Amino acid sequence: MSGRFLTGLRSHWVPWTVLVTASLLLVGSAAFAASGVSQTATVPAGAAARPAATESTAAQPTAYTAPSAAVPGTNRANGGQGGMMGSGGGSMMDTRVWVAGNGVQVTTISQARARATAAASPSGLHTGEVMQFSQNFYVELKDASGASAAEVLVDPATGAVFTEYGPGMMWTARTATAAISADRATAIANDWLRTNAAGQTVGTTDAFPGHYTMDTVSGGNTVGMLSVNATTGAVWFHTWHGTFIAKEDA
Repeated sequence: MSGRFLTGLRSHWVPWTVLVTASLLLVGSAAFAASGVSQTATVPAGAAARPAATESTAAQPTAYTAPSAAVPGTNRANGGQGGMMGSGGGSMMDTRVWVAGNGVQVTTISQARARATAAASPSGLHTGEVMQFSQNFYVELKDASGASAAEVLVDPATGAVFTEYGPGMMWTARTATAAISADRATAIANDWLRTNAAGQTVGTTDAFPGHYTMDTVSGGNTVGMLSVNATTGAVWFHTWHGTFIAKEDA
């Protein structure tokens, strides 16, 4: 075979060899890229940034269930600790809807009382004090003897009636013997207010199973509420009501 023929043959092999090699590299790169995309796609978007559930989110009213007629608005067998300012511990929370909303706005105390009465009557309870705030209506529920038994909120936007946040959910007990007297609880609350809400003092005090709830006043006017655990003396300031508007006691 002549040298000229071999030289010509080699000159044809070189482009084909380069072309084949380049094609193989291109196919390999594409396969690697596809593999990388597939591996990335198996990780749910935003999984790393998704926050874990916390007790504060669990306390929102989306988890409410209907109350027991026998034991309305209660969830604990004793007045233990849980989720309060100045105290540790934990608790299952009573997150109960007494009456679902009907979409009709509640704008007056009499309307709020009517909604709470409809919710409480099947359990043998009746309404006591009703307080109107910018965010909700607070309603005290009493038993046949006139004793304070439970606390509920009425949603102004929908008319839903549900167990009040905080102490109403976590401190109301089926049965409880108060280790702390009402006078002592009032003194504890006033001490707390002097440090944390200057100018406010305790107005009225109502004893519920497991805790006390008190109106707070400033300059002779009602401005808010707080609760004191009847076992531990822990204070829970009510931050969910908004601005006080008016109240009526039955």
